[in-house]
Amino acid sequence: MNKINYQNQLDRIIENIDPDNPPRLLLHSCCAPCSSYTLEYLSRYFDITVYYFNPNISPKQEFDKRFEEQKRLISQMPFKNSVTLVEGDYNYDDFLEIAKGLENVPEGGERCFRCYKMRLESTARLAKEQGFDYFCTTLSISPLKNSQKINELGFEIEEKYGVKWLPSDFKKREGYKRSIQLSKEYSLYRQNFCGCIFSKNQQGESNE
Repeated sequence: MNKINYQNQLDRIIENIDPDNPPRLLLHSCCAPCSSYTLEYLSRYFDITVYYFNPNISPKQEFDKRFEEQKRLISQMPFKNSVTLVEGDYNYDDFLEIAKGLENVPEGGERCFRCYKMRLESTARLAKEQGFDYFCTTLSISPLKNSQKINELGFEIEEKYGVKWLPSDFKKREGYKRSIQLSKEYSLYRQNFCGCIFSKNQQGESNE
């Protein structure tokens, strides 16, 4: 099965944007480092609200630390169009429920797919409620995340909620490399695991 180039799809959407009337985008973000390049790039074309919704992250102190870094980055980075921030609810039990029975699945498998879906559905619901033109996520910037699956889910959820999914693969065009450069420039906290206890435990095992 051939992989779809979602960056090309995004290019075509951007080509048709009126720079004097930027669409409203609700952008799910997992952390400041992953959002850095994504915001630098997309804020040239969209009015963005960053939606920090990550009930998979534990402990709560880690969730809060990442949120504060997200807030600091947005306050310090220059943007062409508006960028604001919304903090989602922290319901860790919801994540544990969707991960049930998949606790030992390696990172990048079905547990992660369910986690993507949980966060994308919440983003789409909010985008629908508040009249955004598009919803999207920063997740595809990570080389460890399955961008094909993320976009497949995005389009499924678009059909369910009736709000447009913005296709993307932010690791393309050295987006991940640029995110590392921006993380250094803004002295961002970069965690060494995705966020959930299962990925943290697997990361610990791989370092032993």
